[in-house]
Amino acid sequence: MMELASSPSPVHARDVISVVLGGGVGTRLFPLTKDRSKPAVPLAGKYRIVDIPISNCLNSGLKRIFLLTQFNSSSLHRHVQQSYHFDDFSAGFVEIMAAQQTPDNSGWYQGTADAVRQNLCHFANSPHKYVLILSGDQLYRMNFRRLIEHHIATGADVTVATIPVNRGDAGSFGIMQIDGEERITRFVEKPQDPAVLDSLKIEAPTRSKLDIQGEGDLFLASMGIYVFDRDVLSKALAGKHVDFGKHVIPDLIPSGRLFSYVYQGYWEDIGTIKAFYDANLDLSSEVPKFNFFDTRAPIYTHARYLPASKIVRGHIEKAVIADGCVIVDAHIEHSVIGIRSRIEAGAVIKDSILMGHDDYETLDELQAGRARGVPSFGVGKNTIIERAIIDKNARIGDNVHITPKGKPENYDGDNYYIRDGIVVVPKGGIIHSGTVL
Repeated sequence: MMELASSPSPVHARDVISVVLGGGVGTRLFPLTKDRSKPAVPLAGKYRIVDIPISNCLNSGLKRIFLLTQFNSSSLHRHVQQSYHFDDFSAGFVEIMAAQQTPDNSGWYQGTADAVRQNLCHFANSPHKYVLILSGDQLYRMNFRRLIEHHIATGADVTVATIPVNRGDAGSFGIMQIDGEERITRFVEKPQDPAVLDSLKIEAPTRSKLDIQGEGDLFLASMGIYVFDRDVLSKALAGKHVDFGKHVIPDLIPSGRLFSYVYQGYWEDIGTIKAFYDANLDLSSEVPKFNFFDTRAPIYTHARYLPASKIVRGHIEKAVIADGCVIVDAHIEHSVIGIRSRIEAGAVIKDSILMGHDDYETLDELQAGRARGVPSFGVGKNTIIERAIIDKNARIGDNVHITPKGKPENYDGDNYYIRDGIVVVPKGGIIHSGTVL
């Protein structure tokens, strides 16, 4: 489900700045974050994760966006600078705010709240009343104008976007409890005690009033999306709190007006290998949970002007194939094939993600690689890849077999890793011909 544009509202774009948090280490997505930050991880064959929050902002008419970065940020900076340009009359920008040393602060961002705190002085240069704070590792569509309208209508100091989750998932989130006016009265971070969970479930009158759909007990989980009044944010960050979910929000509940905005569309935290893998492969479904084909709210990215993909022969079933690929007599099933991928004859790609390549190899580069015994870009002849993620610019030789079958759920191998039962070949990885992983 996608939230469509609402009718004319009291929200003026000039009153809002958006802040995308993109500075985390991304340990849960390792090894995809070995050489890049989480928001820079390729998604759905041709996008980057950071394209999701930025596109949601643009589709909501919010064009003043700050991106806070820190770790492994080079490729993220390059992607944003190449992708998002505004004309002189739109007053729009995507401004990168990298962690930096100042006379008052010589440290890194210590958490989400600390990252925002260190940049408040820069935000002040853009007139605004409200600050929209977004995570950089989620897959969803949301009309942020509706969220901000709700914030204004309730007279909230802070609005937290929440989503109903079942009992099995509740222990992985910060769980909110609200009253009949949707005001947040309680917050528990990742509750594990069954008795505590019972006390946090959404009551029947609230479910009916808000038309919350779903079976069994449901709980309101924080989505890590917040709207702050400007002055409230400044006061909340005047102390030493370093994280919004763990510190700022719980501290404000007793004295502030904190309200929940309940969202019931598709939303997925893709900050782990398993969640990232499942969300990508779901895109190959006939009716995926997230629809990149919806032109009413497009997902933007870097325009590469690549040729259409060429498929000489082969069998392809339930697959997403990005631009500029060359596929020769291969079997591809339930997979996502990224930009500029080359797959040779006899290859079998099943339940896998190939992230593709940043460039094509020239003939001279190809011959030089062969002279060194290095496979060319892409997947070689008669190679089998099952339940795997092959990162950007990898070279997989002929007659290779990559599968997690018979291996531990988590393992660090020679130039490959296994996480949650999924084989991951890192960016630029080389798997020589005849190798069995």
